[in-house]
Amino acid sequence: MSEVTYPMVRQRPFDPPDEATELRQQAAMHRMTYGDGHRGWLVTRYSAARAILAHPHFSNRPDLVHPALPAQVERVKMQREGKMPAGVFLRMDPPDHTRYRKLLTGQFTVRRMKALESRIEEIANACLDDMAAAGGPVDLVQTFALPIPSLVICELLGVPYADRAQFQENSKLLINLETKAEESIAAIGRVMTYLYGLIRRKREEPADDLLSGLIEGGELDDEELTGVSFLLLLAGHETTANMLGLGTYALLTNPAQLAAMRDDPSVVDNGVEELLRYLTIIHVGPVRTALEDVEIEGNLIKAGESVAFHLPAANRDPSRFPDGDQLDVTRPAGGHLTFGHGIHQCLGQQLARAEMRIAYPALLRRFPGLRLAVTPEEVPMRSDMGIYGVHRLPVTW
Repeated sequence: MSEVTYPMVRQRPFDPPDEATELRQQAAMHRMTYGDGHRGWLVTRYSAARAILAHPHFSNRPDLVHPALPAQVERVKMQREGKMPAGVFLRMDPPDHTRYRKLLTGQFTVRRMKALESRIEEIANACLDDMAAAGGPVDLVQTFALPIPSLVICELLGVPYADRAQFQENSKLLINLETKAEESIAAIGRVMTYLYGLIRRKREEPADDLLSGLIEGGELDDEELTGVSFLLLLAGHETTANMLGLGTYALLTNPAQLAAMRDDPSVVDNGVEELLRYLTIIHVGPVRTALEDVEIEGNLIKAGESVAFHLPAANRDPSRFPDGDQLDVTRPAGGHLTFGHGIHQCLGQQLARAEMRIAYPALLRRFPGLRLAVTPEEVPMRSDMGIYGVHRLPVTW
């Protein structure tokens, strides 16, 4: 079996790299050379990816996981040296992960998410009012896609929105694949220092927000609370912002799909799931490492070997999603792997869905003549980021 490297180069803005598609057509799993020279595995098919993500004998700990890309080697080394903050439970295994996850699940209640919907509508409409007042062309990322999830996660956590510039600037550094390890450490330090101070202030003056709720629960110290809030803040705006930007770009280049999302409320839920599946903004990974020998679909993964997932390819697997290379907002697209699977499945996925269910139709109905202000080829893609999307989306109406 020949070895491959992680496929990164996309020939078309909405599709996985052709190399990843070809590998998926050949087999579910492939031998892969990692960024640090480790000989592990690449998974490109849906069934194998889902099986491994749910398997209890695979670890997400940074001291065990190998970097998929050469650019990630120094960052992984940093994480192994213990320079990641306490409370970043995404990189933990049970029972530590279970403890944090249980505490956070109690805060991400259905009631709280439902209560946020009217506020999301208010935020979206305010952004649209500002767009209308400014007149086109505008950059949809800065005027709509980024402000909505940023405002929502700030209000949910209790972070002053006036401070958003700092964490947005630093989060861009952290997900940029070309950022040097020392720059990442400095960016983490800046965000952590800010959040630590915020948590200390909330101990003195609690409010009706998620961080205050965790503080009042009394189970986490200030360092743990800082790490938890760091993870939620970073994940809570980067991912949804990129889905809103990239999803709008995809709809603008698929007029029939755009019309369905705009005019037929009954397809919006399916449409959101389909955009999540079709676009799969997780550009690299995730990666897991086997804790013992495990056989998956006839392949023996030995203890200590890492497994990288190519989720954009897996979410186009025709055995799970027939005609998966076509965008069809009427498709029942549930079961995709964009939010992951297993114990590390995205904690905030219902919040992200609510934001998209509200934002896409609101934008398309407010501006029925919405169109690109540049040629499709001129839209700058986030190929240099761990979270895929568009750097800018110039639009007019």
